[in-house]
Amino acid sequence: MRLISQTGEQLGILQLRDALRIAQQVNLDLVEVAPTARPPVCKLMDYGRYKYEQAKRDREARKRTKVVDIKELKMRPTIEEHDFGVKVRNARRFLEEGDKVKASITFRGREIVHADLGRQILDRLCQELVDLAAPERAPRMEGRFMTILLSPRPGVARAARATEGQEQTSPGGVA
Repeated sequence: MRLISQTGEQLGILQLRDALRIAQQVNLDLVEVAPTARPPVCKLMDYGRYKYEQAKRDREARKRTKVVDIKELKMRPTIEEHDFGVKVRNARRFLEEGDKVKASITFRGREIVHADLGRQILDRLCQELVDLAAPERAPRMEGRFMTILLSPRPGVARAARATEGQEQTSPGGVA
């Protein structure tokens, strides 16, 4: 087997008993890092410390990840102008927070005949949010609902957080 020291230095190709003897002399563990290689590669290391550091890195990685939620906006094909504006503002806020937005139009009764009105509303929503979001797929009918899923463009949430940080540190102490 090929042996590597704890500093990364290659110690050469040794027999298993010789490698174990060296590991006992330096009070470290002999860990097989590449079992499929010919000859297999082993490394001298403190395995307990290695596992601890790996768990610590995993915890840090989990801490940095952001869970992306899907926020839903529900509308009707007869939505008024002001109500539509409120929905756009809410969608803008959700996208700036880094969440995805699912916009759905609910058709009741005979409104289903006018599916083109629902598509126009969803297309208009996409146009209003073109700077923040990209549609993951075109609007589609699912029973009596027409839905579209908008995901934030890369860097949008980070840019929004950066501007929030500037607003909070205004010179007068009042934001």
